[in-house]
Amino acid sequence: MADALALREFIPFRFVVTLFPEGGSASNALCAGAFSEVSGFEFTMTPKNIQEGGRNWGEVQLVGNTKFAPITLKRGITSLTDLYQWFDVSSRQANYALRLSGQIDVFDRSVNSNGEPAKPALRWTLVRAMAVKFKGPDLSATSSQVAVEELQLVHEGLELKIEPEGSNT
Repeated sequence: MADALALREFIPFRFVVTLFPEGGSASNALCAGAFSEVSGFEFTMTPKNIQEGGRNWGEVQLVGNTKFAPITLKRGITSLTDLYQWFDVSSRQANYALRLSGQIDVFDRSVNSNGEPAKPALRWTLVRAMAVKFKGPDLSATSSQVAVEELQLVHEGLELKIEPEGSNT
């Protein structure tokens, strides 16, 4: 994981993704990597409409189920075997649908007063993520492709945490 955190200093890889067993933390990560693009931060809640007798001006709008779009990680640098093995174990071997929790740290390019990279500006927390698509790079001797071209994750929840200045995470 230290390698993934070190990669955040490269401008294109500002998003560090860490995946760990449910109930664990980033300190016992099974997979980690730095990615140049992360998409899919989308929530959709479908309201439930209820018509009440005697209420002629509109319907009552109640909260319905929330759906989450898949998170897509693109152009990452990581140990290729970690993410592939997770996908392989989840889809083909005995641990069908192995779920991991995780966090996506968003770093800016600034440094603190000691000259060290700053703490994450934002942290997205994933709940029970499962890999549903793994795409490796094209193999070409003249190409400078990165280790992971695309990884798509479905999940059961997403939470945004904004890290205040000077906090220790």
